[in-house]
Amino acid sequence: MKIGAVFPQLEIGADPKVVRDWATTVEDAGYSHVLAYDHVLGADPSNRPGWSGYTDKSLFHEVFVLFGYLAAITTELELVTGVLVLPQRQTALVAKQAAEVDVLSSGRLRLGVGIGWNHVEYQALGVPFKQRGALLEEQVDVLRKLWADPVISYKGKYHEIEEAGLNPLPGRQIPIWFGGSADAVLRRTGRIGDGWMPQSAPDEKAREQIATIREAAEAAGRDPQSVGIEARLTLGAVPEQDWRSFADGWRDLGATHLCVNTMNMGLSQPAEHAQILRDVLPRLHG
Repeated sequence: MKIGAVFPQLEIGADPKVVRDWATTVEDAGYSHVLAYDHVLGADPSNRPGWSGYTDKSLFHEVFVLFGYLAAITTELELVTGVLVLPQRQTALVAKQAAEVDVLSSGRLRLGVGIGWNHVEYQALGVPFKQRGALLEEQVDVLRKLWADPVISYKGKYHEIEEAGLNPLPGRQIPIWFGGSADAVLRRTGRIGDGWMPQSAPDEKAREQIATIREAAEAAGRDPQSVGIEARLTLGAVPEQDWRSFADGWRDLGATHLCVNTMNMGLSQPAEHAQILRDVLPRLHG
């Protein structure tokens, strides 16, 4: 099981030196990948009673720009979106950005995608919130076709491309993983996904969800073992004495990857995130 680190978006700040120091520390410590969350806009909660999501005070680095920077200062780390809110972004532009990051990083991008939850963000980006699930599946098809051939034509419900293509091409199919726990997400992952990104404990429910994915993969004529699983260990939400058993639990369920999240631990300095990641990695390896 490969172990990665969650980029501490909300607590690392905007100093590029701090971001660089965190990334190089994580790579030197032996982590296999970095996973970054995605949000474009935060909602001002002042006139939104009961708002419980991210706000305008939540700092989010734009993932493709961030990965372009990380591609230049690291050599081995896989760069993972966890997850990119794909339906609120223009598909051909995502294909272009992803291809560029993959080229500049020498093939180190993994694209985790999901439908998101923030209707304020969708409204601001001009995308109907209710169509996001159906849109996402067609987007994945378009992305893969654009990455595969120099010139394509495509006519779907949401996309129309006439004899056009990307340059440069990534030279491979960038892996597309899905985030989410709804039954539709699990079955979509089995049918067309390269992997699944749960955020839960390695319990019986997780075992049943994995079974759903593998059943859908078999029904689609795919090898169910070819679908990866990336779990997330949020250190601040799991008692320290259970960190290793959490990792082992997902390992036993067949997880191929696990990422470690250091946010919401009450850390006062960005450097503390890197220090904790350096210290915890040896305790998680099997």
